[in-house]
Amino acid sequence: MGLSTHVLDTMHGAPAVGMTVHLYTMAGGQATLVKTCTLNADGRTDSPLYDNNTVRPGTYRLVFEVAAYFKAKGVKLPEPNFLGNVTLDFGLANTAEHYHVPLLVSPWAYSTYRGS
Repeated sequence: MGLSTHVLDTMHGAPAVGMTVHLYTMAGGQATLVKTCTLNADGRTDSPLYDNNTVRPGTYRLVFEVAAYFKAKGVKLPEPNFLGNVTLDFGLANTAEHYHVPLLVSPWAYSTYRGS
């Protein structure tokens, strides 16, 4: 339970191995860094970003380092990049439920949804 994420690289049709992701809490317009992680071979975190013992109702932000990931994969990107970091702000209302925030991403587009 808690909060988790995973990223699929739609350009290469594979998990986004090695992408850096940051989790922030948001309060009063201020972002406070909670955790930074690197995605594993499945494009997931090795442990939940937050678990039910520590997550609280509120607004959160995930920041995915998209341009750095694609550059590390050898993709030629324009300067400036179309997508640098992808930032997702979302709310957690019921901490008894599991929240999963997937990201499907290429250097030019992304989509997300509340997963299971």
